[in-house]
Order: sequence, then C-alpha cells, then structure tokens
Amino acid sequence: MSAADPALPAGGVAGWVRRHIPTREAIERNRWLRPVARYILLPSLWRFNRRSVPRAAAVGTLCTVLFPFAHMPAAALACVPARANVPLAVAITLPATFLFGPIGYLALQIGRWVLRVDRQVPGRPVATNLHFWQGVLNWLVHSGPAMIVGLLVLAPIFAGAAYAVAAAIWRLRTARRWRKRRQRHA
Repeated sequence: MSAADPALPAGGVAGWVRRHIPTREAIERNRWLRPVARYILLPSLWRFNRRSVPRAAAVGTLCTVLFPFAHMPAAALACVPARANVPLAVAITLPATFLFGPIGYLALQIGRWVLRVDRQVPGRPVATNLHFWQGVLNWLVHSGPAMIVGLLVLAPIFAGAAYAVAAAIWRLRTARRWRKRRQRHA
C-alpha cells in the first residue's frame, strides 16, 4: 500500500491514532474524569518520547493482564506514577478483550504448575444447596488461586517484553530517521 492509497489514512498508524485519541480538552470536560483530570492531563504524560513510550507499553500490558475487566482506567491511573504515555497505555489495553481467553488459560496452567494443584481439594463444596452457583464457586475454590498466581507470574514477564519491544522499535525508528536525515544533507 502506498501513502496515497485511500485505505491507508494520512500519517499512517500514528496519524490514525492521533485522530482517534480524545483531546486533552475533551477529557477535561468529561464529568467522570474531572476528579483525576489534573493528574492524567499533565503534559508530560501526553508526549511521545523514548522514555514514556516503553513505559506505556509496560504499564498497558501489565494492567491488561492483572485487571482483565478494568484495564483501561487502571492503565490511565498507573501512568501517573510511572510517568508513562497515557494514550498509548490505554490503546495497548484495547485488544485485551479478545486476548483474555488465551491469557487466562495460560495463566491457569502456569498457576497450577507453580502451586502444583493436581488433585481435588478435600472437603465439601461451599454451596451445596445452590446448584446454579456451585460450578462457579467450585471453579473459584479449585482454580481461582492457580489463575491468580499465573496472572501474577505472567504480568511482569509480558510487561518486560512489551517494554523491550517498544524500546527497540523506538530506537530503530530513531536510527532510521537519523540515517535519512544524513542522506538528505550529504
């Protein structure tokens, strides 16, 4: 695809992201975000630079794995102490909805391996008279701890990998720009 192709937006992926990220003014006006707006709207948290981008990748990935149902607000709030790029961290959490099934299965397997839960825990089920919730409660009692441990093991591994990949991509992109600049001026 060429840059003139109508299927590819002007500015590529970065241009598309810039056009679809809510502006700082829109966030300031949002009544739900007003209480934390002064923290999230710090200008340094909205700049794309070599430090904030890898941090945002790590924060977004960490929140995606640890907070499967509240990953976007968690990522936005975690960016403040991490000094990470807020829009990128939130954007990284978007595919989490589709990826939690495989991530959850992997976390469960790793958690079982770490906890060595290979057999049934002895004792009566918690809800003997609630047939509908018995399966859910049984799963929580037997597999919940393994899932939690697995997520705690996977989160720093995925976050570290995301940080390394984002830093490498940023470095390669910068080196390519410098090379092009030298060729233009040579």
